[in-house]
Amino acid sequence: MPSCKISKTWQAKLKSLVPFGLGQHKPKHFRNMAGIVWKNRDNLPYAWKVLSQGVCDGCALGVAGFHDWTLEHKQPWQGIHLCMTRLNLLRLNTMPAFDPNILSDISRLQSLSNAELRELGRLPYPMLREKNAKGFHRISWDEAYARITKTIRAANPNRLAFFVTSRGVTNEVYYMAQKVARFLGTNNVDNAARLCHAPSTAAMKQSLGVAATTCSYTDWYGTDLLVFFGSNPANDQPVAMKYLHEAKKLGAKVVLVNPYREPGMERYWVPSTMSSAVFGTDIADYWFPVAIGGDIAFLYGVLKILVEKDWLDASFIKQHTVGFEELKSRVAQLDFADLEKFSGVDREAMREFAKLIRDAKNAVLVWSMGITQHAFGADAVQMILNLGLARGYVGRDKCGLMPIRGHSSVQGGAEMGAYATAFPSGKPVNAENAAKLSAQYHFPVPSIPGLTATEMVEAGARGELDLLYCLGGNFLRTLPEPDYVRRAMGNVPLRVHQDIILTDQMFIEAREAVLLLPAKTRYEQADGGTETTTERRIIFSPEIPRQVGEAETEWKILRELAARAYPDRAHLLGCETGWQMREEIARVVPFYEGVQRLKKTGDAIQYGGPHLCADGNFPTQDGKAHFRAVDLPEFSAKKTNASFKATTRRGKQFNSLVYAEVDPINGSPRDAVLMNPDDAATLHLIQGDRVALSNDIGRLEARVFLAPIASGNLQIHWPEGNVIIRRGVTEPLSHVPDYNTQVSVEKIA
Repeated sequence: MPSCKISKTWQAKLKSLVPFGLGQHKPKHFRNMAGIVWKNRDNLPYAWKVLSQGVCDGCALGVAGFHDWTLEHKQPWQGIHLCMTRLNLLRLNTMPAFDPNILSDISRLQSLSNAELRELGRLPYPMLREKNAKGFHRISWDEAYARITKTIRAANPNRLAFFVTSRGVTNEVYYMAQKVARFLGTNNVDNAARLCHAPSTAAMKQSLGVAATTCSYTDWYGTDLLVFFGSNPANDQPVAMKYLHEAKKLGAKVVLVNPYREPGMERYWVPSTMSSAVFGTDIADYWFPVAIGGDIAFLYGVLKILVEKDWLDASFIKQHTVGFEELKSRVAQLDFADLEKFSGVDREAMREFAKLIRDAKNAVLVWSMGITQHAFGADAVQMILNLGLARGYVGRDKCGLMPIRGHSSVQGGAEMGAYATAFPSGKPVNAENAAKLSAQYHFPVPSIPGLTATEMVEAGARGELDLLYCLGGNFLRTLPEPDYVRRAMGNVPLRVHQDIILTDQMFIEAREAVLLLPAKTRYEQADGGTETTTERRIIFSPEIPRQVGEAETEWKILRELAARAYPDRAHLLGCETGWQMREEIARVVPFYEGVQRLKKTGDAIQYGGPHLCADGNFPTQDGKAHFRAVDLPEFSAKKTNASFKATTRRGKQFNSLVYAEVDPINGSPRDAVLMNPDDAATLHLIQGDRVALSNDIGRLEARVFLAPIASGNLQIHWPEGNVIIRRGVTEPLSHVPDYNTQVSVEKIA
């Protein structure tokens, strides 16, 4: 394999001289911004309030108004943080209500895509659909509460389940959701973090004693090396590209470890920096084309070289860690031939990466769902942690271990306790912690772990749920095997969807009834709210008053539901106001101390300070970081004549909200299958050919899209590709679904 250093061809060099990337696939930032203004033209004053006063409800980089804590400049205008993710979501906060009569016969709506349903407008009133009814009819809040509480009182608490999405949800909503579930007697409460970074939480807690990034974004500035494992900030956290632009100017090398050489990570146009907006910025310096699921083998190979060459931080290992000798013994047992086979890259590539690590006094290791969404996701995270610990890249400036978040306030979901397996503060669900929380709440808290998101669906399929309460989200589009999910959700007697817009999962008929409850957005939330960013910054967003129909504050809906279910003990819920709830959060989640004093736009605290595990002090039982050897995944890394590994990717979308049929960064349509040109030639395929990707789960028709991707690997868009992803394959520690599969490829005549 040749060097993994990215070198520009003369054609690429010529393209880089073309102003504004004319004629190239790239986001049209300024044109798109104008389109956003036009789209929100009916409510521009409120749109401006959201942008200038609110906390970003997009990715989890975090901003209050236009202020970005990472971008500190002498000229204030240079530090403006405003990305297309946030702007694309703006319409959700400004759109008017739809006419509820459109739901009277849903047959007219069932052919619409979720993007088309979204454009209909905001959900204005509580709506009910009885079994066998053609559609929904409007009901009062009192009727809605009565219907739900009747089911709650009649059911065993273990037959109730609550799921909370990451859609603009605040820490207060997460906190109230978990408190209400436990007030009702169940730990069956889970949130969207389960589907993305739960493996990171599990591995980091076990190894480091913390469950969040150990560093801040400012550590990117001045570091020697930034490594992105299975992560694509150009698409998922676009403002991070400005951080990378500035880090590059300070001398940082940027490395991609990914099956696909993401074009946006290779070159990006930062719209708020004049030179970059005109001519673009070269971002990545190296690309290591690891096969899908090959990261563990690749990192074992790198560690093998680091150990053999003694390119380690021996002092850090000796003073601050345990378990290295066991890892070293496991490394010695592994053969390079096997590591090459399973990783998809050769020994020379591993050596080249090891030299980059050797030469980097400081480094930040970043990873995302390309690492976590595997059946062995926690093990893959552990290998990144092993690498970082071997070089002491933790607890000091310009270094860190960073699970980068893609959704606003997902970080806070588990910390607030909206987790089937964790109480507030991330404490495990067990008898001891349940007793402590019971003493704080003055009502009994169950001590047995509840149902995770995927287990809720399975319980529904088995007829073991009486109520499935979905606060946002769309299981039908986010989980594998959507046809199975449809049947499972339809098997629950009562389903409640608390949301701001329509989604197609709402149209699945229930055994008895489906209820739709209209929610306020985060900006409309009574008494304001907080979110927690990737870098652990808790930011306050004030209430920006607006009333759409009879929509109500999300946490208030949950609290009122519990109070009406059991009015004789409703006083135990407390938290009558958002201010009172934040006072309680500060008591129950000690590291959130200070959240109760956040009052206005820009008020924020960063729990743990700039660095967790500072100076090598780890909050584990023995005060040390723990190396851990893991097993190599049991699958063949090589394709057969017509069998490929396939994984899912994101296009121009936010979670399952799709905003464009063509990805502006690489030009691929939603039905594209990204394929290596040599693999395509072997199968006598050319660009645009229609193919079928098949396995024993299903069949997906797609168009060939030639791309710089590791041979034997394919990428398809999510959620469209879920039809060929197997359900029930989950990471054992965290229960996150595996979004990868094996498929055969056949040309469609």
